Amino acid sequence: MATRIRLKRIGAHKAPFYRLVVSDSRSPRDGRFIEEIGTYNPVTNPATVSIDEEKALKWLSTGAQASDTVRSLFSKAGIMKKFHESKLQK
Repeated sequence: MATRIRLKRIGAHKAPFYRLVVSDSRSPRDGRFIEEIGTYNPVTNPATVSIDEEKALKWLSTGAQASDTVRSLFSKAGIMKKFHESKLQK
C-alpha cells in the first residue's frame, strides 16, 4: 500500500484549518486516513504548526511520501533534516 503524508482540510469557509494525516494514496483528500500526526493553522499570524516529530519520522522511514506542502512544513520544523541524517547513518 502506497502511503502519503498530506493535509486534510477541516476548517470552515474562508477559515482553513488542516490536519496532517497519513493516508492511502488512493483515498480522497478529506477521506479515510490511517493516522493523524499534526495540525496546521495558516490563519494565525504567524501560521501555527504542531507536528508529532516521532510519528512523522516513523512514517517517513517506512516509505510514506510527503506532499509538497507537508514537505515544506517538515523542512521548516527540521524534520526532513533529521530524516536525511538518520538515513545517512544506516
